[in-house]
Amino acid sequence: MPAQKPSVSPPDAESFDHASAIEACARGDEAAFRSLYDLESGRMLALAMRLLNSRDQAEDAVHDAFIKLWSNAGQYRRELGNGRAWLFTILRYRALDQLRAQGRTPRGDSDALDTLADLLADPETAADDSQTAHQLSDCLGELEVPRREPILLAFFKGLTHEQIAEKLSAPIGTIKGRIRAGLKLLQECLSR
Repeated sequence: MPAQKPSVSPPDAESFDHASAIEACARGDEAAFRSLYDLESGRMLALAMRLLNSRDQAEDAVHDAFIKLWSNAGQYRRELGNGRAWLFTILRYRALDQLRAQGRTPRGDSDALDTLADLLADPETAADDSQTAHQLSDCLGELEVPRREPILLAFFKGLTHEQIAEKLSAPIGTIKGRIRAGLKLLQECLSR
């Protein structure tokens, strides 16, 4: 009788150390890359399908996001943000690039609330949770305008950091800092 492989359950997304796995990818650790892929590819595909409304395009976006993760993992800095959020941000920008290349624009504000909720919360469970979207709307309302406005422009309108800086007549570093601080406050608000 052949020996059976021990069953290994996949890691839990909440307890998994995304930052360490990304840093390991930067060192060429294929096992860390596989762990990230196994853990997040399904959630990323679900989010990409919501953004792009096409399974084929969503699969392309997820594939491209993982290629970008592998080739740019050395650019990740844990002190600047959550590793899981960094991974989903790569996917989001890839999906927005696909939309722009097709001459399509990101969806409107009400759908964007759901999309932002997906990025900040667990994309798998937040996908159909209108209460999460409502809570996110309330949390956005609590943010000061200088932090809220760049987040709305980035996530709802699909503007790049450079475009936001130009639109708001502020230095790009300031815009990035406001978005980072605002997202942190949103995550804290959503966890209450």
